Amino acid sequence: MRILFLGDIVGKTGRQAVEATLPILIEQYNPDFVLANGENAAAGLGITPDIADRLFATGVDGITLGNHAFQKRDIPEYLNSNKNIIRPANFPPGTAGRGTMTLEKNGMKLSVANFCGRVFMAEYDDPFRGADKFISEAPAACKLIDFHCEATSEKMAFGYYVDGRVSAVIGTHTHVQTADERILGGGTAFITDVGMCGPQDSVIGMDREIILRRFTTLMPEKFEVAGGPSVISGVVVNVKDDTGAAESIERILLRDIK
Repeated sequence: MRILFLGDIVGKTGRQAVEATLPILIEQYNPDFVLANGENAAAGLGITPDIADRLFATGVDGITLGNHAFQKRDIPEYLNSNKNIIRPANFPPGTAGRGTMTLEKNGMKLSVANFCGRVFMAEYDDPFRGADKFISEAPAACKLIDFHCEATSEKMAFGYYVDGRVSAVIGTHTHVQTADERILGGGTAFITDVGMCGPQDSVIGMDREIILRRFTTLMPEKFEVAGGPSVISGVVVNVKDDTGAAESIERILLRDIK
């Protein structure tokens, strides 16, 4: 099984870059499943049903989210009704939507979970014990976790915690791609952060002049997604269908996408 995972899609700039590039990536890598983190797809904060539908129409099979999952008021009902988009599984019980999904295509199954970290973030339920539950209940041999987390140490610790029990742990949230992709000792593909799909001449996707003013004046100012050419960040993971063990992980980093 081959899985293509695209990093955090940021605003209209990132969406347009994905729409322009994903068909080419699909032709090049021929993935069995395409996943994307869409929690910043709507003006840099959250996602809307229309945007999610457009991503599905572009070729994305499953969408993961993160700490901004509920930024848009019309998303809870959509999360309840669409089984191919998930918010972090370690939100409290009773939260709209679901934290795991199992995608099926061409006779193959892929179980996916989404968790938020807790270091420098909100008081989410324990992602480590949440992962234990996902692993014990997921119906597919191939399992992937999107770990949406700020601290690299927490991401690395989480990767070692589930090593040998899931096919891949893909870090998201920081929008900066790390160069540490590897197969851990137990057979789990890992990368600390997959990066973003969004404006490259920016500060993690946001207009750099606004961010510079905030840093230099300490005055509040609304974030705005930057324009211009984009970067496309992702990974391709090859997994053994029968055991779920990862065979390889390859970083994708494309610049100047217009």
